[in-house]
Amino acid sequence: MSWHKQILRVNLTEGSCKIEPLNMEWANDYLGQRGLGSKYLFEEMDPSADALSPENKVIFATGPVTGTLASTSGRYSVITKGALTDAIACSNSGGKFGAELKFAGYDLLIIEGESEKPVYLHIEDDKVELCDASEVWGKTVWETEAILGKKYSDPLMRFASIGQAGENLCRYACVVNDLHRAAGRSGVGTIMGAKKIKTIAVRGTKGVKSPDPAGFFKLATEVNARMNDRDEMSRDGTLPMIDVTNSFGALPTRNNRSVRFEGTEKINAEAMHTPNANGHTNIVTNGACFGCTIGCGRICKIDPTHFSIKDKPQYHGASGGLEYETAYALGAACGVDDIDAATYVGFLCNEYGMDPISLGGTIAAAMELFDIGAISEKDTGGIKLEFGSAEALCAIGEITARNEGFGADIAMGSKRLCEKYGHPDLSMSVKGQEFAAYDGRGMQGMGLAYATSNRGACHLRADPYEHDFESTDVEGKALVVRDSQNEVAFIDSSGLCLFPGGCGWTINDYLELVNASCETEWTVDDVQTVGERIWNIERLFNIKAGLGRKDDTLPKRILEEPADVGTAKGLVCKLGDMLPEYYQLRGWNEEGEPTADTMNRLGL
Repeated sequence: MSWHKQILRVNLTEGSCKIEPLNMEWANDYLGQRGLGSKYLFEEMDPSADALSPENKVIFATGPVTGTLASTSGRYSVITKGALTDAIACSNSGGKFGAELKFAGYDLLIIEGESEKPVYLHIEDDKVELCDASEVWGKTVWETEAILGKKYSDPLMRFASIGQAGENLCRYACVVNDLHRAAGRSGVGTIMGAKKIKTIAVRGTKGVKSPDPAGFFKLATEVNARMNDRDEMSRDGTLPMIDVTNSFGALPTRNNRSVRFEGTEKINAEAMHTPNANGHTNIVTNGACFGCTIGCGRICKIDPTHFSIKDKPQYHGASGGLEYETAYALGAACGVDDIDAATYVGFLCNEYGMDPISLGGTIAAAMELFDIGAISEKDTGGIKLEFGSAEALCAIGEITARNEGFGADIAMGSKRLCEKYGHPDLSMSVKGQEFAAYDGRGMQGMGLAYATSNRGACHLRADPYEHDFESTDVEGKALVVRDSQNEVAFIDSSGLCLFPGGCGWTINDYLELVNASCETEWTVDDVQTVGERIWNIERLFNIKAGLGRKDDTLPKRILEEPADVGTAKGLVCKLGDMLPEYYQLRGWNEEGEPTADTMNRLGL
């Protein structure tokens, strides 16, 4: 099987690193990655503990298929109590780091306690040590990788790091690996900053063993061939979705005041491929994570004459560019139609370690606060924070990255920002986490998915897209959301990416690869059961953390202000009609708590 059956436990308070056996009973119940990491977190910490306290833990978890020959097998997750949400956080990343951690012989890395001084973790197979991080503390992610890469002189060593945003406890700091792949949401990087751990540097030579290497190679080849609808995603990544949601009337614009953005054609996929007036083209090439045959990543360059970087040659090279969510958050959400400005702030997010969705959502909320007079240029340090201002977007991005001036307020996230300035309803968030690029009035199922997501508003915890684009009627939405939440939880725990599901794979393709990597034989029915068990263990963590039905809601704007244009013109999100049915389908009581029957059935 593909498990190494061991975990690495690092106690920062003691300065110790220990190898322990993996709990295979839990692995059989929770599969791996998201599910298994959530089980360990639930069992090992008090969910009511402060997220920034030493009692919190950070778990880097791989799945049983991570690091294998299967396409998209480079995934890993970071599980902790989120600094942004005070709820359970599980943030998924690609790149090459996850596979390298598996190659070093570890299925999970558990980091606990808190260091007195900045440290980083150096892993080379069985050689594990905590090292003084004084030479990289205060450095960006990019600088950190360059300094430590030169120190160890191994081009195959991989790094997962925080930048200054994490060090300064920006509430939505992320963990960045491979320069521009990130465990991006919920503030998982903030917890690393609180623990004073800068980087995990890992090099592995053990590989991943299969009980039938030739058989697995044949299976992986066959399953990969079924991914027969990937050309558009290879060429354009996820950006084409911005035209779909915009025409439908579900693209959150100017802090969800509207559901359609008039500037989409300047920040969409075609804009990325089309030379500007200076003959500059934004896209350079596509990029792929470990083992991936899609290559949805965007590698882009900013026009060197653009105001944001004309005097900053360090940004004249190519790096990770805009995807759908970043184009929305740093574009439509703020009313900005400048592709180079959005790309620049995206670079800042990768460099300093910030979640671009939460950054853009918080800037959008600040722009509305500015528009209604709740904040002024005196508050912003002279920045005219108007919707549509590319200059303001870039300026705020820079001071937030460095935690300077008004940037420290933006670093709180939109919920805390809007509460501070007296308008909590202007935070477009759930459980404190900012919306992704779908409006819950135009997409009713996504509205329910946002409200019930255990990690706060998220577009990757359910898959109601097809159903939502077919109808705005709420009938059937609760069932679609529940079942897809369970299926996504299973896939998130496998070590594979969700995107093959949009390129031709079915759940059976995932199952074949999982079964070829595990001793346990999983069925389609097991997908729902395992996913349901994962969803409920996350829910139980949140209940113990103090969250409940009151947190399964949406902003007043989405519930009471009708959509202005598009398919859902005149509609609000009918969450009140869907939530009771959802609870019933989940086997929860009216307060959103799992019943005794549900707990017994799932072995909880």
